[in-house]
Amino acid sequence: MSKIQTLQNALETVLGAKVKRLVADRGELTLTVGAADYLEVVRTLRDAPELRFEQLIDLCGVDYSTYGDGRYEGPRFCVVVHLLSITHNWRLRLKVFCPDDDLPMVPSVHEIWNSANWFEREAFDLFGIVFEGHLDLRRILTDYGFIGHPFRKDFPLSGHVEMRYDAEQRRVIYQPVTIEPREITPRIIREENYGGLH
Repeated sequence: MSKIQTLQNALETVLGAKVKRLVADRGELTLTVGAADYLEVVRTLRDAPELRFEQLIDLCGVDYSTYGDGRYEGPRFCVVVHLLSITHNWRLRLKVFCPDDDLPMVPSVHEIWNSANWFEREAFDLFGIVFEGHLDLRRILTDYGFIGHPFRKDFPLSGHVEMRYDAEQRRVIYQPVTIEPREITPRIIREENYGGLH
């Protein structure tokens, strides 16, 4: 039995009905759980001797609003966690979808894995996903006065405000974006024997 099959069997045995979806693809396992079970599942993933995922390697947000060319039907925001078991030398991708698109929220796991702290702040800042129970959920990459969440697929490429230095006021000021939106079409250059032998 391969390592992936062993992990898959262990997950199905230990988590049971809490497994909403478990997919093995390209030598990797992706486990999807419900938001209501998320905290209990992550504690089990860390503490169960059969699993022992001691390290959270990464946590990020995903916006599915245009997934599948807009044919996707389901929750818009997802939190993806990558875990590592040093004991068993295996990895797992864990996905949990936020049940409310208007206020995407899942429980924080920073008390279970300390490394989640800044990752959750980043997902909050860039996607607007709220991590309930996080003690310091502030912006981490954008400015304090920044409006919106830049990794949401409905966020304008030019943003909402721009900043510039005002010589009269002798300070940096914020103002509405003055850039005219334009479509840029790349120019295609064709050369004979490009990339081939001459």
